[in-house]
Amino acid sequence: MASNNRLPLTALAVAALTCVTVTLGTLPASAAPADPAPATEAAANPVTHPERDWMGSQVAKHEPATGNVTITPLVAQTRGLDVSSWQGNVNWASVAANGARFAYVKATESTNYTNPYFSQQYTGSYNAGLIRGAYHFATPNTSSGAAQADYFVNHGGGWSKDGKTLPGLLDMEWNPYGAACYGLSASAMVNWITAFSNQYHARTSRWPVIYTATSWWSQCTGNLRSFAANNPLMIANYNGSPGPMPYNWGYQTIWQYADSGTFPGDQDYFNGDFSRVQALANG
Repeated sequence: MASNNRLPLTALAVAALTCVTVTLGTLPASAAPADPAPATEAAANPVTHPERDWMGSQVAKHEPATGNVTITPLVAQTRGLDVSSWQGNVNWASVAANGARFAYVKATESTNYTNPYFSQQYTGSYNAGLIRGAYHFATPNTSSGAAQADYFVNHGGGWSKDGKTLPGLLDMEWNPYGAACYGLSASAMVNWITAFSNQYHARTSRWPVIYTATSWWSQCTGNLRSFAANNPLMIANYNGSPGPMPYNWGYQTIWQYADSGTFPGDQDYFNGDFSRVQALANG
C-alpha cells in the first residue's frame, strides 16, 4: 500500500474508452509513522519488514507508470483507497469528506504479523461511513495457503453480513524478499492460492477478492487455472486504464489506479456505482 511520503505517482497513460473526467490530486509529503516492531520472528523467517509490504508496494517497482494523466473512466466509478501501517492513524473524517466510499486495510502478513494500526484504520473507516474490508499480504514460501487464511480470519480478516464489510482480500504480487514467485512453480502457486481461497470460504462463506497485476499473474501462475468464477478481481495498473485482465477474468471489480493522490495510501476505483459496493459487501 502506498504512502504520500514515497515517490509520488509519476506516470499514468490516458485510459481507453473515456467519458467522465476525474482529476488526481496529490497530498503534501509527510514522514511515515514509526512502525512498532513486528511480531516475534524465528531466525529462519524471511519476512523481516512487513511494515513495508503493502498492496502495490512491489507493483511500482516492476510496472512503473509512464506519464501523468487525467483519468476519464467510461462507467460510474466509486472512489476508495487502501492503507496499511505505513499510513499510521488515518483521518477518516477527512477521507470521507473528500469522497471516499470504501477502503481496504492491511490486517496480516504470513502467520506472524498483524498491522499495529489495524483497529484505528478498520474501525475508524467504518465509523466514518465507509464500507471497508481487510486484506492479507501473501507470502507463499513461509506457510501453507490454508494456514495463512486461518491466521487472516483470526486477526481481523473475517466477514459479517452487516452491509459495511467487504469480503477479505488476498494480495498476490512480487516477493519483496527475493524470487518474484517465492520459489514456487506455477502449479504450486495455483495450489497455494486455491488452498487459501477454499479455507477462507470455509471459514466465512465468502470467496476472497484477489489482488494482482496481470504480468505477475501470468509469470507466477502460468495461467493454469481460472479463479474468475468465484473470486472478484482487484487489478493494479498505474498507466491510465485497468489494462488487459489476468487469465480468465473478463473485468475488474476494483482498479488500483495510482499509488498516491487525494487520499492516504493507494487510490482505487470500484467498477460501478455505490450500490455495487454495497452488493459486494452483502454477498
